[in-house]
Amino acid sequence: MRHLIFFMHTSLDGFVAGPNGEMNWIKIDEEMFDFVATMTDKADAALYGRVTYEMMQGYWPTAGDQPNASKHDKEHSAWYNKVSKYVLSTTMNAEGLVNTTVISDNLVENINKIKNQDGENILIFGSPSASHALLSEGLIDEFWLFVNPILLGNGMPLFKGIKEMTKLKLIESITFTNGVIALHYETLRN
Repeated sequence: MRHLIFFMHTSLDGFVAGPNGEMNWIKIDEEMFDFVATMTDKADAALYGRVTYEMMQGYWPTAGDQPNASKHDKEHSAWYNKVSKYVLSTTMNAEGLVNTTVISDNLVENINKIKNQDGENILIFGSPSASHALLSEGLIDEFWLFVNPILLGNGMPLFKGIKEMTKLKLIESITFTNGVIALHYETLRN
């Protein structure tokens, strides 16, 4: 069975974006890009909410082709272009989308169908609203939380809408030189 793995940057006080959606506080560098590449090497599908998908689609398909493209841009662009993409949205039209499936209803049934297909891991990057929906249904198998050394005070919460207690097991933690700590948890199923 494929694992659905959640990747999210968070402030120490549990926010994934500032009150107006700001994410300029997130620390990211080559060391972290290289780490994420080790995760994408083990994944053949990506899952997004509509807003994040539109942001990704606006950049990654051609990012690796730009004259000033970094090593990360080239690698992630190639990965993004080849993987199956799934978008959770009730407003998006799937017509004309390449290698992309829109999931607008029957969330549990559709996600479990994808997880039961042959393949590698499914990664969900960011997408707070979609992640909240997946969390509320207990569909996430693993979490990678990148805790940034900052307190935001308010903003969009990391976790929201969880219907019942979810037990997690810490698998590993990694401290990056920029001060970000990555915490890797797996969901314990009863």
